Amino acid sequence: MSNKRIGFIGAGNMATAIINGILSNGAKDASELYVFDLDAAKLDIMAKKGINIASSCSELAAKNDIIVLAVKPQNYDEVLADIRDSVDEKKVIVTIAAGISIEYIRKGLGKNCPAVRVMPNTPLLLGKGASAVCRSENISDEDFEEAKKMFALSGDVAILPESQMNAVIAVNGSSPAYVYLFAKAMLDYAVSVGIERDAAFSLICKTFEGSAEMLRSSGDSPEVLIEKVSSKGGTTIEALKVLNDRNVPEAIFDAMAACTKRAEELGNR
Repeated sequence: MSNKRIGFIGAGNMATAIINGILSNGAKDASELYVFDLDAAKLDIMAKKGINIASSCSELAAKNDIIVLAVKPQNYDEVLADIRDSVDEKKVIVTIAAGISIEYIRKGLGKNCPAVRVMPNTPLLLGKGASAVCRSENISDEDFEEAKKMFALSGDVAILPESQMNAVIAVNGSSPAYVYLFAKAMLDYAVSVGIERDAAFSLICKTFEGSAEMLRSSGDSPEVLIEKVSSKGGTTIEALKVLNDRNVPEAIFDAMAACTKRAEELGNR
């Protein structure tokens, strides 16, 4: 990574995941990073890593070239107001909050700052994240690559137009919760029929891992893979009949649409 200084406003799970990816890959030294958070306990954890602690949002913004806004959407107005006088149009703003557009950032700052909008997900914490990114029209290739690398160090990155950034939240940002819900239902059934919980948990996790690798590596579409598991007259067909009769695919589609709708609401407050 370049010698540009990177600061994080917010020290929660997402900031921690990004910072851990940077440090564990040796992309930057801890002494080259800054962080600010209202939670003293979180700052103490960061300080023990050797990361610089800023005393305020405005101080952090003044001292860094790339500013990562790792706070909840509901806190953006306050943070943007706090840093407005500490940024100029050379500062790069990175937003990772659902529904917060590049235009929203610029309006809050009153400045045409170059920006990168990112939708990461929580597996970033394990180095297995899936992040969607888009860029403003006035950011340099060098700065965009710098921002993108922060997320690529902890998983896969896809570049999208901003017009798709609200919709993609349903695809990668919120979707781990759908997977966990499905896993919970499978685990509850296994326990109900007397299968030991830990054994079932291990089998379910490995099934998800293997199925994901089949999707990635087999060269087959999801439809073909479903067909290959579903022997005529067999057990899988019976399970799929119930799922389809209860419109589970349609429910998932509708759930993802509701996710996108909420993202749009968050960006239009």
